Amino acid sequence: MPTSHLLAEHYQRSLRADEVLARIYSHYPDGPKLHQLAPLDQLHIGGISASARLLNLLDVAEHSLVLDIGSGLGGLMRQGSALGFHMVGLDITHRFNILNKALSEIAVHQNGAAQRWVTGNAGALPFAANSFDAVLFQHSLMNMPDPAQVIAECHRVLRPGGKLVMHEVISGGQSANLRFPVPWADTPEHSHLLDIAMLLQLLKEGGLQLLHCEDWTSTALEWRQRQGQKEQATAKAVLSPQWVFGERFVEMSNNLLENLSNDAINVVEISACC
Repeated sequence: MPTSHLLAEHYQRSLRADEVLARIYSHYPDGPKLHQLAPLDQLHIGGISASARLLNLLDVAEHSLVLDIGSGLGGLMRQGSALGFHMVGLDITHRFNILNKALSEIAVHQNGAAQRWVTGNAGALPFAANSFDAVLFQHSLMNMPDPAQVIAECHRVLRPGGKLVMHEVISGGQSANLRFPVPWADTPEHSHLLDIAMLLQLLKEGGLQLLHCEDWTSTALEWRQRQGQKEQATAKAVLSPQWVFGERFVEMSNNLLENLSNDAINVVEISACC
């Protein structure tokens, strides 16, 4: 099976989309607010506040048209749309895109800026050169086996002066001790973490100028610890990551916390420009 199909299968095999929508209609008949969707659609370390911080690196007047690579269930897209950014979400998992669009259609902020959903591969972006003002990555480059090609494609579709921003998981100092499964991979074969030196080198080689790089690991660890306590009451929650990952998420969550605690993974924020 091609790598792209294996990746899509990892994310969608436990997805209960119809049940998710039925649950939302039942609990939020007037439409869910962004923070109510966050336990489901902000599938990254840091949640909705991390997405807000990432979007704050962009200026809606300068970066009106934004490509979200690895858009998942669209939490970042809807947040950006509510701020006035025109968001295009690209994900390799088609069932994610279908549910992402459905969630945007029923969310309270539905009168935000335009959104568009595309199923595709980040290594061969289906867009013309100079198409976007900004490109976002949030916990998605780690799923891509050829990051150099992905970064080259980002450079191609960004307009001159365009911006790339990332909130990414990378290899830590003890990466040999990384425990699986984690939300982005069940096994090491499907995890493609870079260390910080390699990531910065690839950005440079891809024609992007680094603007800033900040380590978020301690903040990420604190958030994961708090979130783990909330997830212990997941049976009472309207929405949770288990509606995406199924029972696998319990072990994924525990491993994620241990990997952060043991320096097997780090979390960084990066911005760069063409």
